[in-house]
Amino acid sequence: MPVLWALLTQQFGMALILFAIAGFSDGLDGFLAKHYHWESRLGSILDPLADKLLLVASFAALAWLTLLPMWLLWLVLARDIMIIIGAISYHYLIGSYKLLPLWSSKINTTLQILLVLLVILQQQWLPDLQATVTIGVWLVVASVLNSGTEYIVVWGLKAWQQIKN
Repeated sequence: MPVLWALLTQQFGMALILFAIAGFSDGLDGFLAKHYHWESRLGSILDPLADKLLLVASFAALAWLTLLPMWLLWLVLARDIMIIIGAISYHYLIGSYKLLPLWSSKINTTLQILLVLLVILQQQWLPDLQATVTIGVWLVVASVLNSGTEYIVVWGLKAWQQIKN
């Protein structure tokens, strides 16, 4: 993964360019899939999985370099693992479902992306952004906790309703 390599070798300008290319190509891919009806069940699973892999790898690299706290990486991973275990459990115990991200999850992903970009910008060009990075860390913490809690409540209620019916 080129972004991960660029981060770990502390080539932050290159990492920023590669991260931007990945984001642009992901957006273009999504647009084309919707516009030309190229959507598939497999694509609906693999696309967010690839996005999540890039984001978690970026968090891991920045935590390894001590540019983000390691506990933040573990918190982000714990939420993602909880969602995966919940989805698998729901599928095998309750039944199939349509995988739709909650708005809190979209906000969480956006804040995580912005934090990665902010840390990269801080390292490359703007060293005085530490206070902003700290605020970004705590916004990500709040969004991870909010999103994780919302997934538990929403999918717990859906499971409860399915079991009752």
